Amino acid sequence: MTAWATGRAWRELAYLVSGVVLGLPPFALALVGVVAAAASVLTVGLPLLVGVLALARLLPRYFRGPAHRMLGWEWGDPPPLAGRTLWGRIRALPSDPTAWRALAYCLAHWPITVAGAYPALVCVVLGPIGITYPLWWPAVPDGWLFDSDSWAGTWQVAGQGLALLLATPWWLRLMVLTDRFLVRGLLHPSRAQQRIAALEAGRAALRSDAAALLRRVERDLHDGTQARLVALGLTLSRIEARSSEDPVRALASDARDTVTEALAELRDIVRGMHPPALDDGLEVALTTLAARSAVPTQVSVSLPGRPPDATASALYFAAAELMTNIARHAGATRAHIELRAGDRRLRLTVTDNGHGGAAATTGTGTGLAGLARRAAALDGELTVDSPTGGPTTVTMTVPEEG
Repeated sequence: MTAWATGRAWRELAYLVSGVVLGLPPFALALVGVVAAAASVLTVGLPLLVGVLALARLLPRYFRGPAHRMLGWEWGDPPPLAGRTLWGRIRALPSDPTAWRALAYCLAHWPITVAGAYPALVCVVLGPIGITYPLWWPAVPDGWLFDSDSWAGTWQVAGQGLALLLATPWWLRLMVLTDRFLVRGLLHPSRAQQRIAALEAGRAALRSDAAALLRRVERDLHDGTQARLVALGLTLSRIEARSSEDPVRALASDARDTVTEALAELRDIVRGMHPPALDDGLEVALTTLAARSAVPTQVSVSLPGRPPDATASALYFAAAELMTNIARHAGATRAHIELRAGDRRLRLTVTDNGHGGAAATTGTGTGLAGLARRAAALDGELTVDSPTGGPTTVTMTVPEEG
């Protein structure tokens, strides 16, 4: 009887009872999926099957809510589909093991909860009634609810009621453990998927930390080192102006020129770490970049929100590298920078009307090989369409959430 006092049995009973209600719609979805899978042989049910599998991929989160609140279970989200575009993800659904495992769990979960909850509820109701039967036996008609000819016989019913209450927690535990086994086998991400998710999270954290470190170094150089160099240049200018001796003035002038060159180099370094224009958003940064370009450039940006700093920096520097290539090598008279979001990815497209002939495999001159490596590091890709005679179109695609 102590099992009922700890609360575990009540939580398991609540989990099974709620599973009878919450598990019925997914069970019906699984039945539809079975019918659609059978009909997909004739291609008639293939669209329905794809829709069912798409819904099935959402169900691990659906089942995780009550499991976490009542039993403390937890598992990760399913991995994303392999396709990078909407059509690619649709094509990947019929062969996606995660969706099929979720569908199999839907098919098994509801019968288990029914098999566990119904007998348990019957025992929870009849057990206390049976235990107290000797107390109220004289007040009920003979054969009502329990068949007992004498008061002594009511104690047999009481013993049976006690046995039911003692056995019910073990029955609940057995059914919950069965469901737990199915959850681990069908809803939990595999070890390989968990490892991939951990590596991706770690890489995203490293990219974010690296971007934050560069911004901190940029601020330190801008507010500290550059300010000191400016002060030193002003001091040398005053020495040069106040000195009456030519050698001293010449030395001060040379030192001031050296400080000016160092400031220019330091500004270039700071600008290469984190362009100040990025503080106002990627659209402003690209517009500023186009305004400074030697080739007349149009800019078109359509973003739903502000991308992460690491992604924004990568796209900006890619655009800057491509605009430099256009100015130096393309012989173009106009260019166009376009940045769009779609299918959870950001797509940067730089087009020029130059003579073409660029290739991503080129290791010298164009710098496209480095951009391809940078895109790959962000789980993206770089494509180059540059026939001889032009025009040239370079597209860099990266995930929307870096």
